[in-house]
Amino acid sequence: MEKRPGASHAKRAGNTKRKRSGGSTLARVFLGFVIVFLVMLIGVGCGFLTASMNTKPNLSDDIRPPASSQIYDINGNEIANVHAAENRRPVKIEQVPKALQNAFVAVEDNRFYEHAGIDPRGIARAIWANLRGRTVSEGGSTITQQLAKNAYLTQDRTLKRKVQEVFLALQLERQYTKQEILELYLNQIYFGEGAYGVEAAAHTYFGKDVSELTLNECAMLAGIPKSPNYYSPMSNMEAARERKATVLDQMAKYGYITSSEAAKAKKEELHIVKPKKKTDTQEAAYFIEYVTQRMIDKYGADAVYKEGLKIYTTVDMDMQRAAEAAMKKLPNITVDGNGIQQPQGALVAIDPHNGYVKAMVGGRGTDQFNRATMAERQPGSAFKPFVFAAALEDNFTPSTVIDDSPVKIGNWEPQNYERTFRGKVTLREVAIHSLNVPTVKIAQKVGIDKPIYYAQEMGISTFVLDGARNDRNFSTALGGLTKGVTPFELVSAYGTFANKGVHVDPVVIVKVLDRDGKVLEQAAPNQRSVISEPSAANLTSMLQDVVQKGTGTRARLNRPAAGKTGTTSDYHDAWFVGYTPDLVAGVWVGNDNNTPLDGMSGGLLPAEIWHAFMEKALEETPPKNFDGSVVSGGGMGELKDANTSPSRKRDERKKKDDKKNPQGLNAPRATGSVPPANAPAPESNAAPAAPPAPAEDAPAPGGDVPKSRN
Repeated sequence: MEKRPGASHAKRAGNTKRKRSGGSTLARVFLGFVIVFLVMLIGVGCGFLTASMNTKPNLSDDIRPPASSQIYDINGNEIANVHAAENRRPVKIEQVPKALQNAFVAVEDNRFYEHAGIDPRGIARAIWANLRGRTVSEGGSTITQQLAKNAYLTQDRTLKRKVQEVFLALQLERQYTKQEILELYLNQIYFGEGAYGVEAAAHTYFGKDVSELTLNECAMLAGIPKSPNYYSPMSNMEAARERKATVLDQMAKYGYITSSEAAKAKKEELHIVKPKKKTDTQEAAYFIEYVTQRMIDKYGADAVYKEGLKIYTTVDMDMQRAAEAAMKKLPNITVDGNGIQQPQGALVAIDPHNGYVKAMVGGRGTDQFNRATMAERQPGSAFKPFVFAAALEDNFTPSTVIDDSPVKIGNWEPQNYERTFRGKVTLREVAIHSLNVPTVKIAQKVGIDKPIYYAQEMGISTFVLDGARNDRNFSTALGGLTKGVTPFELVSAYGTFANKGVHVDPVVIVKVLDRDGKVLEQAAPNQRSVISEPSAANLTSMLQDVVQKGTGTRARLNRPAAGKTGTTSDYHDAWFVGYTPDLVAGVWVGNDNNTPLDGMSGGLLPAEIWHAFMEKALEETPPKNFDGSVVSGGGMGELKDANTSPSRKRDERKKKDDKKNPQGLNAPRATGSVPPANAPAPESNAAPAAPPAPAEDAPAPGGDVPKSRN
């Protein structure tokens, strides 16, 4: 029989088709089993997870009784018992102005009326912003999640607590309407000054019912809960205004108000009621308040006031008492419009080796504005050591010669305090006599970006580096900053010099336990080498001479000590910041309204306060030289390391070479722009007025700055 063409091919194709069909059926069956297994596994997991979440069948009940938190000093002694006598006045949502409701939604959760309790889009946005190294105003948690966390949960930063928060948020959304959730939230949230809820906050800050608030007041109030201490207008009016502007911008962005309404409200003044004056002062009051607010910012107010935390801090109460006693030297000159005695002052003391804050005084104790951590003031000549450090890292030595002669930068001619010039002077003499003109010439030589970079690496965060008015100019070398610096950060930065060029970030909280004894956090030292050990030794040698025979002689101790004075133009601020091998401390004196101090310089009262504090604080600490050796024989007669240290001997050996090839510095390479034409001539410890715009080609801060090895 003749075979038909293609018959065999058809047969093979049919066999192949049957085989493929059988294989695909097996694959489908296997896939089905896998899917069923995964569904069962997920179901069991969800059931277990749901059971472990302990969500509340009735969300109106709170099963955790409140417990006070305790704050302890470095020796484990209790110094404060923190609890809230809650100032809360619940109100109905109808009593809350629509502007206040909209302000909270705009700044906290702009998709509040759209999501079902959690907002995946907002979470993704927050994660993306964090990955890109910036922040978003709205954050990742919804208002419903925040309500769930604050009302029903502990503040543990764990995955379980976060999942509980999500479950509770979904449950809240099922049981309540959006308006009911917003009402619960607005009555729950903490606004600082002991005020819980919008009604109590309205009375605390404005002395009126919440229903009477204006758009201006609503925007300010909505900005406070992000950080109740920092954004409280009673503590930090400037920060409160900036936060208010952010809230108004968010309201305009999401269409709750027009741009013109936002602009108008930004210009309106905030009329804050005067806080009740304290009748008694607690030991370490400013430190305790600072720690409390740090904890509130991190864990929430309810955690601090209700969850029974045990907070172990770094404060040494013997040193704290010495600081408070020394600050009593402040004179009583005038009382300002708020009833606060002026001048005010601040003192901070830090162990330079581990960053522990040993003492903190933020004022006279009659208000809650902590000048140690919140007052940004002009440092004047107290900034010059950062210029000297940059020079020493740039191959200068204390014996390097600079020409103290007239210099003109644009229309600006810096002057020394005496309005005279000394001719050829060494870098050491520039430090001893706090000479302005040579300091500016040094900054021209090394570039102003280098001192800024080193200061930033040492912890100063307040520089303004962009915009028409910024710090990238030569007036910065004399301490004329755009915003200023806080005493806390300046003292921490000086700790780098005392610690052989290694900066240790300041620490105020050593350990935090919850009410069950579980460790929530434990401090770990965060340090980095900023300048080389020889540079730090040379700088310390120069600053020892400042104390021994320069502008800081009133701070002289019966042990090795180094430091620098600072006085701003028109005597608005007076500083002394100094250190021994064991402790760094700084004193600031000034008027809150930035009026003159009637001729007070950093070498007068601040140096005297510093001396009084250090003598008492270190009375049980044996004197040491900066090289670590014990001072033998006692007394100032042993203070020889300023002139006989190995680095000084090397300087003397190089002196002959320096004279043969002096660094005249008369034709420097400038990297910043020139100060303004109308800048006043700075004094020895004086800072010029507003800094100018940077040069268009100014390098980024830290550009080409070598980071020294430890």
